[in-house]
Amino acid sequence: MRSNDSPSAPYPRPQMVRQEWSSLDGWWEFAFDDGDHGLAQRWFDGRTLPERILVPFPYQSQASGIGSREIHEIMWYSRGFALPEDWDSGALLLHFGAVDYRADVWVNGRVAGRNRGGHVPFSFDIAPHLRPGSNRVTLRVEDRQDPYQPRGKQSASGTPVRIYYYCTSGIWQNVWLEPVAPLRIDHLRVLEAHPDGRLALAVQVHGPAGEWEAELDVLESPDCARLVTGTRSTSNGASLELRLQIPDPKAWSPASPHLYGLRVRLLRRGELVDTVESYAGLRSIELKDGQFHLNGKRCFLLMALDQGYWPDTLLAAPSDDALREDVAWAKRFGFNGVRKHQKIEHERWLYWCDRLGLMVWEEMPNARSWSEASEEHLEAEWLRAVMRDANHPSIVAWVPVVESFGFPELVRHPHQHDFLERMVARTRLVDTTRPVIDNDGWQHTDVTDICTIHDYSHPVEKLLERYAGTLQTGLPPDATWVKGRRLFLEGTQYRGQPIVFSEVGGYLLVPEGPERRRDRLYDQYGNVRNEDELAQRYRTLMEGLASLPFLAGLCYTQLTDVEHEQNGLLSAQRVPRLPPEQLADLHRRLWPDG
Repeated sequence: MRSNDSPSAPYPRPQMVRQEWSSLDGWWEFAFDDGDHGLAQRWFDGRTLPERILVPFPYQSQASGIGSREIHEIMWYSRGFALPEDWDSGALLLHFGAVDYRADVWVNGRVAGRNRGGHVPFSFDIAPHLRPGSNRVTLRVEDRQDPYQPRGKQSASGTPVRIYYYCTSGIWQNVWLEPVAPLRIDHLRVLEAHPDGRLALAVQVHGPAGEWEAELDVLESPDCARLVTGTRSTSNGASLELRLQIPDPKAWSPASPHLYGLRVRLLRRGELVDTVESYAGLRSIELKDGQFHLNGKRCFLLMALDQGYWPDTLLAAPSDDALREDVAWAKRFGFNGVRKHQKIEHERWLYWCDRLGLMVWEEMPNARSWSEASEEHLEAEWLRAVMRDANHPSIVAWVPVVESFGFPELVRHPHQHDFLERMVARTRLVDTTRPVIDNDGWQHTDVTDICTIHDYSHPVEKLLERYAGTLQTGLPPDATWVKGRRLFLEGTQYRGQPIVFSEVGGYLLVPEGPERRRDRLYDQYGNVRNEDELAQRYRTLMEGLASLPFLAGLCYTQLTDVEHEQNGLLSAQRVPRLPPEQLADLHRRLWPDG
């Protein structure tokens, strides 16, 4: 997202906003380090790097100004910066939204910190390393073609094939500076936000235990300063809880996505030390009688698969407007949710889901091979993602693993089976309010909250035939669409969870030109020759799925084209293939409780 130094640019972290900040997006110096000489030659010493790159776009993208699709596993970034004269808060945070995959950071030649994990934010206090006047920040980034590294659908070869796309390496989300007090609010966590008006907030303090006070103002909306209610709390620890009852509460839902503004002030011995702004949506999630309930009412989950990918910027969003527009497109088509596939999306996208009203299944990018180290890397990064995003009312489910990606021996390897259950358990320790899907698509364990099924059977009559027995018994079939893959692992079984077809459809538009040029995807998925045929197939599929009363939801593949996957309701350039209003009308007719 390009914000540069525009005063109108949105603050990149919408759930914990401070008013003073400065973007470091823009042109940086850049260099590839294929021989891995940079450390030995001390490229962090303040020297000028030979190339230029537009941050936060990866070097593989055209928008970066480089646009190289070759694989480079080590890269360096550097730029100078000067601080506003009125910034003298005692600490200065250097924030990175996401850097894929490992980053080492220097400020003025001194080590500031390091991070591993390509999809989650990190920050350092760089005040001890600053000097008067001009300063300089340098990064060394490693992004190995490592199958044990959480990488989602980034191609191991660097070239798109089948379901895999170009890699996104290096800085791919915002970089910014933020002056803060040495003692400050470190994290806000919404513990409860119920439609009946109950609101509970935890404030984590960056500072020692003792003599803290927090004040909470609840505002009519994030854009309206009208005070609704407020409370205060004191603590002798380094955390505080604030609880209150909102009068005449307005619930959050896709149809009415009301948000309350939050303003939190932290005081020590009566002195104000920090103020942050946030927001909350009042809503409840419940799985009952095999169905999904939102705010106490049954709600059919009508989702589209969304990979958050753009031709010119890859996994990095072109702009905040582009993030908003993808959410708006899903709404125009009549979906009430999306499953963000193999990506931890920019938090501004979640803001727009909160603001416009779109439910989200958040999903961790997985590795491709298994090892004990790959498990540790996946778990550590996933739990950081859950902590980052747990306050967003739009998120209604967590998905740590998909289609056994990175766990190829689940049937024969008890450690891999145990890890799936452990991921569910540890996700629940962080967030008790949302369902967790252990392994989306197939090979479930006993602990999954939702029974998800991927089924691209075509024509629709073949798909419906597979579930004829489910209509009689309520039990899903043992076998899945993929040959040799069972729905539940040996020793486990379906236990009455809601059933969601979390991937279905996927009709590929047959490309022009010789058939030999087609990707192997066309041998596996249903094909359509034109948009009229797509409209007919889509309508027939949806009418067939609506005839299955046991379904609690579905996720159509997919919202936009992605490289070889030419099966979007939108092209990669976001041009609709089918009239959105016609699909929205179809959805309302078939699922009025959606």
